[in-house]
Amino acid sequence: MNLWLLIAAINGALAVVAEAFGAHGLQGRLDAHQMEVFQTATRYHMYHALAIGLAALAARAGAASTQANVAAAFFLAGIILFSGSLYLLSLTGIRALGFVTPIGGLAFLVGWIALAWAAVRVD
Repeated sequence: MNLWLLIAAINGALAVVAEAFGAHGLQGRLDAHQMEVFQTATRYHMYHALAIGLAALAARAGAASTQANVAAAFFLAGIILFSGSLYLLSLTGIRALGFVTPIGGLAFLVGWIALAWAAVRVD
């Protein structure tokens, strides 16, 4: 079983569910700014679900597996911290959650750097 590919698929499905919920369940309940924040969360959630899938495939490439696994872990952390904090911020209005968002963005960045490292290491 490819655990990272499974995690990618689950996160892709969750991102689709979140986007549908935002479009159909939150319309009229959130103001324009809150909807924009929610949509940013869903967009980055999906981008990085796909990135986890890419890292899962790169992890099969022997020499790059460690770096690809590190990338996938940082992408997942980014989804939780970045998208998760934006979901909560848009739904609750608790602005204190905003301090977590940049940490998630940094996790995304580290994930992309680790994936680039994996690309260089592929035989």
